[in-house]
Amino acid sequence: MTLSPRDARAVILSLALGTFGIGVIEFASMGLLPYYARDLGVSEVRAGHAISAYAIGVVVGAPLLAVIGAKIPRKQFLIGLMAFYAAANLLAGFAPDMTSFTLARFASGLPHGAYFGMAMLFAADLMPAGKRAQGIAWVITGLTVANIVGVPLAGSLGQNFGWRWGFAIVAVLCGLSALMIWRTAPATPRDPDASPLRELGALANRSVWLTLGVGAIGFGGIFAVYSYLSAAMIDTHAGPDWTIPVALSAFGVGGTLGNAISGKLSEWSRFGAAAILLIGMGVMALAYTLTIGDWRAMAVAMVALGSTAGMVIPMQMRLMEVAGEAQTLAAALNHAAFNLANAIGPYLAGLALAAGYGWEATGYVGAGLAVAGMVALALAVLDARRAEPLPA
Repeated sequence: MTLSPRDARAVILSLALGTFGIGVIEFASMGLLPYYARDLGVSEVRAGHAISAYAIGVVVGAPLLAVIGAKIPRKQFLIGLMAFYAAANLLAGFAPDMTSFTLARFASGLPHGAYFGMAMLFAADLMPAGKRAQGIAWVITGLTVANIVGVPLAGSLGQNFGWRWGFAIVAVLCGLSALMIWRTAPATPRDPDASPLRELGALANRSVWLTLGVGAIGFGGIFAVYSYLSAAMIDTHAGPDWTIPVALSAFGVGGTLGNAISGKLSEWSRFGAAAILLIGMGVMALAYTLTIGDWRAMAVAMVALGSTAGMVIPMQMRLMEVAGEAQTLAAALNHAAFNLANAIGPYLAGLALAAGYGWEATGYVGAGLAVAGMVALALAVLDARRAEPLPA
């Protein structure tokens, strides 16, 4: 695709608006949990099943929709995914009981991975050679900006006007994203050679699985810390209530800065960028343990930890190199892997907390997962040296 820089920016903005909407409700739903639990008449433990349902939806929907959409032109596929996401969140906002709400959250997760994967491929194709990683970084920036602005705003809406407004506004944002993609994105022809079987070929590629393993394990280091940040601040009386959204926003600030840096590092070296970010993740997770109890220091630690969240970019670039003709499925699986990390990190940190090790344990678990990610990365590097990757 050949577009002017101005037109390319308009397309990427429309794609980033979609990732912004997804990021807002994915993270804000955790903060809104007490409100919809009380309104729907269930315990907070039962309400937490809706968060798990969303993650399961991502893991199930990413490969399934990538395979189903193999023969659909990318522009139409992106519009359909975003429209589906908007409708599912609207249903969640109007859910009359916990069962229907959980089902709506599962449905919301289905297009998540496929949209992110396809949007990043689309953005990369719009950029000239040598700047493809920057296109991916700009799309991901929608997710990090969501943590700076969208999540605190959704939390405030939930506190003052009701949790349903958070889901309704996200539905509007995602519907607007679908409209903007329709208006700005160039037409994309259907690939006559595309087929579900060709996409499934990625599943037989060892290099693809090793790359996915780096994200599924290593990125859990961030979620082990971030998922329990609010609880740690409340339990240790780190600061007034208003400091919690400040600390959460600080993570988004770090993520936005980290994406810009990661995009440039990834053009230099995929593996080198991943190694630098994993090392930084481990160090920052350990540093976080020294800040617990002081909201200012915890906020600074969140900026530092968030700056390592750009690891999704070098992993996506690596997948584009090794996935051969199965680009769509590999890109979707990348986000399924990171959502698997979203399950692994908090689960292991929760086990450490249940064993009575204190809030510092979340940082130790995060550092341990970062080290495990380095081991997975080393295996991927060794595999790359053994055989030439398939052409992208």
